[in-house]
Amino acid sequence: MTDTRLGEVLSSAPPQLSDTEAADIARLHFGVAGAIKRLTSERDLNLRITTPGQAYVLKLANPAEPVEVTDFQTKALLHLETSGLPVPKVMRSVTGRTEAQIAQGTLRLLTYLEGTPQHMTPRTPAQAANMARMAARLTQGLAGFSHPAAGYVLQWDIKQASALRPMLPAVPDDLQALAVAALDRFDALAPALAGLRWQVVHNDLNPHNVLVSQDNPDQIAGILDFGDMVHTPLICDAAIAASYCVDPARPLESLLNFARAYHSALPLTLTERRLFADMVATRMLTTITVASARAKVYPDNAPYILRNMATAREGLTALAALPRLDLLNALEAL
Repeated sequence: MTDTRLGEVLSSAPPQLSDTEAADIARLHFGVAGAIKRLTSERDLNLRITTPGQAYVLKLANPAEPVEVTDFQTKALLHLETSGLPVPKVMRSVTGRTEAQIAQGTLRLLTYLEGTPQHMTPRTPAQAANMARMAARLTQGLAGFSHPAAGYVLQWDIKQASALRPMLPAVPDDLQALAVAALDRFDALAPALAGLRWQVVHNDLNPHNVLVSQDNPDQIAGILDFGDMVHTPLICDAAIAASYCVDPARPLESLLNFARAYHSALPLTLTERRLFADMVATRMLTTITVASARAKVYPDNAPYILRNMATAREGLTALAALPRLDLLNALEAL
């Protein structure tokens, strides 16, 4: 399916249930009961349910999200069940189904993964390298997976960056010049995307969707939130993960550290390496632009919406200051 309603899901507020309603629904449809805790989310309603033996996440999809897109996410997790990757497991309803339909939308129950959110831990080169290798493993795990909804159009997909231009007025004034330059560069390289390797990818490996080991925060312990999956050039997924691993104090070294680790697990073609830095910058631009626009629409949820803004701002500024030829030569030499 190809859905051209670029911002419809992003412009819709998350659905709501009271704790009492959620408890009743979880018991009725999935046979689970326990303490409920609300989890932060940009588009969906996510609730943790802790039972004596297991914790789960009850997910109610955004009402603007087509049911086939929700099914796309569910089928991807089922595809990964035997991969050995640390991703949530889809639980069956009392009727044996992976999803339940209620008046408010599509409901799912996933296992809750233990670990420390990556954004709460110190960033180290070792953690970034392990993140790169995990991103590569996840891409390999999704290789060959297909679904009728894989063509869904989402603004967070890097290949859709040209559609950001009408949103640029929402970007802070001090970032306007950088934003325009980054978008102009993307528009220039966009025709080359057609010749790259394409597949279904996670598309949102940001530090709020990654768990690390409580004993060793350099080790990746879990990957969450498959809600932004799309069919796109696989280099886009690598660039997304890398965009959160760029150290503004050492941008070239940190970008190459990630790229080398990813390349060691899933070799990138020469063209992919040449485009990599610009794709990373485009993800930073997307984060800045979409977050700025959404924060104006939903000021009550602005702290969550803007959670990655500082990282993107500092990263884009640092990358733009690097000598372009040196950057390209270093990536080509991986």
